[in-house]
Amino acid sequence: MINKIEITVGHYIKDNYRSAVEVGFGGKTIAARILMDAGTPILCTDVHAYPDVDVPSVVDDCVEPVLSYYHADVIYAVRPGLEIVPALIRLAKTVGSDLIVYHLGFELYEDGGEKIDVDGVMLHRYVHQ
Repeated sequence: MINKIEITVGHYIKDNYRSAVEVGFGGKTIAARILMDAGTPILCTDVHAYPDVDVPSVVDDCVEPVLSYYHADVIYAVRPGLEIVPALIRLAKTVGSDLIVYHLGFELYEDGGEKIDVDGVMLHRYVHQ
């Protein structure tokens, strides 16, 4: 199921946006790789370094971000901790990006934003520019 989720997220982002930043990727590059292979500019960020990944990545904390990393059509996160969703919302609004989140289990932040069902994978758009 995990690969299905990341594959679905990657294809949704690829089909709907021209550039993207994945926050908290944890060294998992399935979604980002789909974007890269399609020629969509992608940058992955995480608070930890993953030097052996095959996608562009930087160490950054979205709570206190380097804003220049996040200028893209969409910022997205797959299974982020619920506690960072407010920071992601602030970040997306600050840089003028959409924010798409796939939550772990049945977690939601506030009202869950706009719900987007993509082949049974529920995405939540918290910011739509």
